[in-house]
Amino acid sequence: MTKKEIVKDISEAIGLTQLKTKEIVQKTFDAIVKTLVEDGRIELRNFGVFEVKKRAARKARNPRTGDKVFVPEKFVVTFKPGKEMEEKVRQMEEAAARAAAVTEPTAGESPVVSPVTVTEDVPSAPTGEQS
Repeated sequence: MTKKEIVKDISEAIGLTQLKTKEIVQKTFDAIVKTLVEDGRIELRNFGVFEVKKRAARKARNPRTGDKVFVPEKFVVTFKPGKEMEEKVRQMEEAAARAAAVTEPTAGESPVVSPVTVTEDVPSAPTGEQS
């Protein structure tokens, strides 16, 4: 989903114009970024926590050449989802697992085959047997 789609969904749900909704959404994102830069952390209840952390310097390897390279320390933004979000994602995973279990045969079972109706107008395929 893009920011444009978020704006469209919100504007339709609350009855504001997309232009006004876009301004509100952008101000929200700007406030999140500003708080991260100034405080290093922002907690949004029932959503999650964004936090700025320092990633230590390390040695890495260039995958193309195999040469060792030094990667300097840097700041990165991390996100830890809130309990409500984790629960919804867990439910989504469980639903996907149930759907996969219904369509995939278990060990020793043959796949489910839909019944086919043959009409008299359709000639039968040759079987390769000679009479």
